[in-house]
Amino acid sequence: MSVQLNNKAILVTGAAKRVGAAIARRLHQAGARLALHYNSSEREARALQSELNLQRAQSVILVKADLLEIAGLAEIVKTCVEHFGSLDALVNNASTFYPTPVGAISEQKWDELVGANLKAPLFLCQAAAPHLRKSAGCIVNITDIHAEQPLKNYVVYTVAKAGLAGLTRSLARELGPEVRVNGVAPGAILWPEDGSFDEVARQRVISHTALKRVGEPEDIARAVYYLIAEAPYVTGQIIAIDGGRSVTL
Repeated sequence: MSVQLNNKAILVTGAAKRVGAAIARRLHQAGARLALHYNSSEREARALQSELNLQRAQSVILVKADLLEIAGLAEIVKTCVEHFGSLDALVNNASTFYPTPVGAISEQKWDELVGANLKAPLFLCQAAAPHLRKSAGCIVNITDIHAEQPLKNYVVYTVAKAGLAGLTRSLARELGPEVRVNGVAPGAILWPEDGSFDEVARQRVISHTALKRVGEPEDIARAVYYLIAEAPYVTGQIIAIDGGRSVTL
């Protein structure tokens, strides 16, 4: 891989494990310096930091924060800028996912799902915007193919991700020409950790993909890398990484 991101400072939210960790590894391999956000996954975050700093000393810092605490989001950006001297990209990867069928939707669930998947990315983007303008940087939001194709029983999550897709396009207009804003919409990449998708449900999902298989976190990481490092004339776009599921639903 080229080192097109050499010394670029990038903030990745929800970076301790799963897709976030894959994104972090890919960007770091390309030369980036990283601020890795986490909330409850401290063990995984520290392990990833150690792994990457062994490869390139002092290239990775950790930032712990609850993204539902909106007042603290600007501090996440400030920590990154103060440590690295700049901010070149923001990857809004952190997400909360659980079902909310009609009849079981509470205000708390609304606040949690919209807060993590839409409200926090908005306020992080707002805090990051002045610094990204200075560096002619970019934002990549991790949306979901279900922003366009609603997932049954996941009403609030679907609404929040649809909002994030709209935010991505809106910010591309608001922040251009200095800042590019794009999204990556995963399909079946990793199954939920809560076990809510049993084998029957998994096979049903796989059967609705053109490639008849699930993807890998690295597939998302490649797309994020492309949008940050190799797409200077791309903004306001959302790339579906879903094995063709969005065209077979």
